[in-house]
Order: sequence, then C-alpha cells, then structure tokens
Amino acid sequence: MKPLRERLMDVPQVGRVTWIGVRPGHGEAMTELASVEAIEQRGLDGDRAARGRPGGNRQVTLIQAEHLPVLAALLERQGVSPHELRRNLVVSRINLLSLVKLRFRIGSDVVLLGTGPCAPCAKMDDSLGPGGFQALRGHGGITAQVLAGGTIRLRDLGRVED
Repeated sequence: MKPLRERLMDVPQVGRVTWIGVRPGHGEAMTELASVEAIEQRGLDGDRAARGRPGGNRQVTLIQAEHLPVLAALLERQGVSPHELRRNLVVSRINLLSLVKLRFRIGSDVVLLGTGPCAPCAKMDDSLGPGGFQALRGHGGITAQVLAGGTIRLRDLGRVED
C-alpha cells in the first residue's frame, strides 16, 4: 500500500475547463469569456485580482462543475450559474481539492499551484439568496497562483504536473 503522501500526490484524473470568467472590478458582474490570458504571479487578464501586487494565493479561483447541481439542490433552485459564484474557472471531471499544494497544467502553457480551499464570502447570500454562504461551504472550489502564464481556453484539459 502506498504511503498517504504518495497517494495525495497521485491524481490520475484529467479535468476540463467548462467556463471562464473575470471580474473587472470590485462588486462588478462577471464577464464570461471563451479564452483568457493567465499572467505569471498576477492572475487572469481583465480580472481585478491581476491588477494587485504580484504574488498572493488568490490569483485564480476554480470551482468544480459537479458542485453546481449540489448547490442548486441545497438552495432549492433549478440551477446555479457560474456568474453567481464569482469564480474564474469552472472545471469538470477532477476533484479540485486534490490539487491543493500541487502544480497543475491547464492547456499547453499555463501552470498553476493550488493554494487552498476557496471559502465563500458574505456576498454569496446577496448573489445566491438566503443560505448562499452556507450552501457554498465545502463546495467553493480552490484558489491558485499562476506559476507560468499563457492562454486558457474553454475545453482545455487540466492535469497534475509530474
């Protein structure tokens, strides 16, 4: 049997980008995109996070596509839109929490480092309605740093770096 450390680093699943969005300014609505430039140690071009100081753990936010129906069920709604969740990337087919503390590639050029869980903010009750904050706890995705920049496109694959 593999030791726990080895099992944590072994992520055979391959994800796929299903939605891309940036938030141009504080409190502004998300802008949906077909592709975006990831800027090393900054974030995504056009997103307010990229205009701050270089570094930081929350340059890019990612959420699992599989969690959207869970959130809708918890909120007793027909659906939840990525626009409402205020995350930059929606990714399917991979457990994003398994990417925390690991380097992973999206597309051919972009390398991200999973920096931690993406906790919900108080704005989730405004965005999703009463209970939005609580529904998102444990389903908020992850935050990441951009280690190598490049273009992220819809349908790009994401996998752990060797």
